[in-house]
Formats: sequence, C-alpha cells, structure tokens
Amino acid sequence: MTSSAGVNWAGNYEFGAARVHSPRDVGEVQALVAGSPHVRALGTRHSFNDLADASADLISLVDLPPDISIDEDARTVTLAAGTRYGTLAAALQQQGWALHNMGSLPHISVAGAISTATHGSGNRNGNLATAVSGLEFVTGRGELATVTRATPAFSGMVVSLGALGVITRLTLDIQPSFQMQQDVYVDVPWHALLESFDEITGAAYSVSLFTDWQGDSLAQLWLKTRLGGAEPRVLPATLFGARAAASKVMSPADASRDNTTVQGGVPGPWSERLPHFRFEETPSNGDELQSEFFVDRAHAAAALSVVRSMSDQIAPLLHVTELRTVAADELWLSMAYDRDSLAIHFTWKNSPAAVHSLLPELEAALAPFGARPHWGKVFTQTAESIAPLYERMPDFAALADVYDPDRQFRNTYLERVLGLSQ
Repeated sequence: MTSSAGVNWAGNYEFGAARVHSPRDVGEVQALVAGSPHVRALGTRHSFNDLADASADLISLVDLPPDISIDEDARTVTLAAGTRYGTLAAALQQQGWALHNMGSLPHISVAGAISTATHGSGNRNGNLATAVSGLEFVTGRGELATVTRATPAFSGMVVSLGALGVITRLTLDIQPSFQMQQDVYVDVPWHALLESFDEITGAAYSVSLFTDWQGDSLAQLWLKTRLGGAEPRVLPATLFGARAAASKVMSPADASRDNTTVQGGVPGPWSERLPHFRFEETPSNGDELQSEFFVDRAHAAAALSVVRSMSDQIAPLLHVTELRTVAADELWLSMAYDRDSLAIHFTWKNSPAAVHSLLPELEAALAPFGARPHWGKVFTQTAESIAPLYERMPDFAALADVYDPDRQFRNTYLERVLGLSQ
C-alpha cells in the first residue's frame, strides 16, 4: 500500500517524501529499497525533526504483525521492527518475561527507539538499544543482512539513525518478570538535588524529576522501585526535603490529563510501571516540541546550575523539563557512549520560532559539558560541533559506506548532523 507522507506525531514537521509504502513482507521491503533512489524507514513518527525523511520514498513497517518469538533458553525475544513497546511489553509480561527498561511512552516502535538511542531512566540502566543482541536489516542494495553481538562493528550498527538500512527484525535481551511500584514526591529543594544528585537519582530503579526551572524547588520526583516480591516498599512521608504526593499526579506537561501509570506505591508488573504513560491512552495532544541534551553525570550539578541561570528565558516557552540518568554504553552513536549521563529534556510549547531562537544560546551554555543532543528531537547543532563528541564517528561513516554504497539512505539530516554527504 502506498500513501502520501503527511506530518509527524507533533505536527511540527511535514514530510517531503513523495510516497509512504507499507510493505506486506520483507521481500517487498527489499524490492522497494532496491528500486528507490532515496529511501528511509519511518517509525511511529515521534521524531521532531527531519531524521526520517527522504526525497523519494518512506517505508513504514508499523502495520506488520509483531510476530513475537521468545527463546527462554537464550533469554531473548525476536520481533518485527515496527512493533510498539506497549505491544511487546504486554506479550512478555503474559509469558513471565520483562525488558530491563522502557521509555516514558510505550507507543513508540522498537526499531525507531533503538535507532535513536531513546532511553528510560536509572543510574544503572542502559538505554533501550543496549538490550539489542541481534538485527536483521535491508541494505542499500536490497540485500538482507543479519548481524549479532559476535559481528565485528556490531556496536556501530544498533544506533544507526537509519543510515545503514531498513531494520526488519530485532532480537532483544529479556529477563524474568518483576514487580514494581511508583511513588511521587513534590517540591524537591534545588539545593538537595545539587548537593545529593547521585543519591537522589539512585533512590530507586528508575528515577525522574520534573521542573520548570523557577523557584527554589523542583515540582516532582518520581521513584519507580523494583520489588523482590509482591510486598510494597514503605517509603517515608518526606524524602530529600520533598513530601509524598497526597494524590495522583497527572501528566507533568498537562495537569488536566489522566493518562499516567499507577502511582501511590501500589505494586504491579514492570510493564505497567516503567512507562510514565498508559499504552491505551494518548500521552499528550502532541501540540509541543521537544529537545534533550546529554551531559556527563559527573558534571550534573554544574550543568543544571547553568541551565537554571537561564530560567527567565526558558520558563515562558516551557511545558516541563524532565531530568533522567542513563548508564554508559559502548554503542558508537549513543548519547550515553562511554559516559554515565544526565539527560536534560525540554517539552516546549508549540512556538517554533521562539524555541529555535533560544536553542543556540542553550546549546552554547551546555557546550562546556560536551552536551550531546537527542537525535530525534529539536536542536540547532551541526556536524561541526557534534562529530567531535563521538570518537567513533569516522568509523560509523565508513560503516555507512559499506552497507549503503550508493547512498540511498542519505538525507539532508544525515548530511547536516553527521556530515554524511548525499
């Protein structure tokens, strides 16, 4: 099936591709790639920039059957690339298995998330791509490649931004299912976070903080605790100077929407606690922009202080900021490559001109900390400043030439951001 390209989830980007194809099987994917001068894979459209666009053709696999297969001996699951995390999580939980982490939205496709190093939170938790142990993808010549962790340069193939090919299937590490609870605290003193950053972000399996950068306190602290059994963890009424929320906290960016997962210390399966939002609900109305920058966790307090000094400029354009941590990994283009990281996320109001005007100043303020932008969100940095932040960038460019020799997967984004010429 072929259709027009349309817009992304947030409506801030209109795709320029002439066609969107929805192939029925891998053979059709191979034929489409081999027959197109410029083609890209399209996921669930949750990127906020031109990352997934192409001048000719887009290929969407989100409507193909998930085809989820669990190998209990290997502790892995293999599935179709376009499968959404919510669908995968429910299937795993039903059979007694779990992922190590999930993003805040279970609505995104697995391939799209891992290709952009999308993440959850936790001092010891790697991003979603770190669970990948195998990939099947269609190369620029329409050939089907299958690679695993035993393949040389595999660490350069997982977070690939679509530059190597169209992913058709993935294999992920899994573990036995576990119970979790989610607790929320409000009014976290800024001085407490800056003085005890590692202690606060390590207070649970997964931790998130929300702020608008104004005043002397952060609005919310979300603790997702992994339980050893069915009994809840009893938490104190106050923690790090913050107090336990008296009632359920709604969407951090929109207090009128009840779409968040269960809070209040009620035990439940990992699949219904790790995400912030419920799979059956719309995470937001999409009327927003998003940016995110990753700095070395060792510089967290200094980086936060710098951003906080810009609160008067940031707050009028902001819905909310979320702060999360991500463990270091070995994936060449991961924003957490070779360093434990703090991710500073901005959910902006839908004011593109004003946001784009502020971003260069914000990026300059974070530059001394080697801030890496999230590949799928809004930023103004180009290859000139980004490439030095990734020591394996030359190796990745060489890898792209191997798997896409005719540069069918190249687009304006890859040229601007990675320096890969079209």
